[in-house]
Amino acid sequence: MRLLLHTCCGPCSIYPLDVLREEGHEVSACYCNPNIHPYREWEKRLDTLREYLATVGVDLRVDDRYDLKQYLEAVLPYAYDPARRCPTCYRIRLDEVARRAACEGYDAFSTTLLVSPYQNHEGVARVGREVADTLGIPFYYRDFRSGWKEAVRRSRELGMYRQGYCGCVFSERERYYRGGQKGG
Repeated sequence: MRLLLHTCCGPCSIYPLDVLREEGHEVSACYCNPNIHPYREWEKRLDTLREYLATVGVDLRVDDRYDLKQYLEAVLPYAYDPARRCPTCYRIRLDEVARRAACEGYDAFSTTLLVSPYQNHEGVARVGREVADTLGIPFYYRDFRSGWKEAVRRSRELGMYRQGYCGCVFSERERYYRGGQKGG
């Protein structure tokens, strides 16, 4: 099966790519992440992903529009409600990847978001299926979370850049802000 894999970063791509390729799928990656803030972080994650994919021979498509306006307009009503904000963000990214997959003749699309224990796994899967139903291209679901620790270990061995938060300004705040206490 020809599959277009939404990729959020290099480290999260390791395990899903291994599994999908071992299953015999022809996989290309697609970096579509207007949620990542700031822009320099977006570039840093892309550079890391690009370097890794070059070493394993996987093609990369990049949505370089960095449409921060669209992203913010969609998620701001839910800025401090991750239960609604995150699925909205998933939809923006998976919708774009599914559209590309359909236009470029892929058989299905999927996402590396399914590897992280820090994502709303059921929310990612639900949004993927909804986007698939809307656009008429299958969403390839697989629970990749069992490979998370292995991917972390390998990404460290490879010296890959590893970020400390999901990507958006809200997740950065949730990760680091400690109620105004310095060093907390």
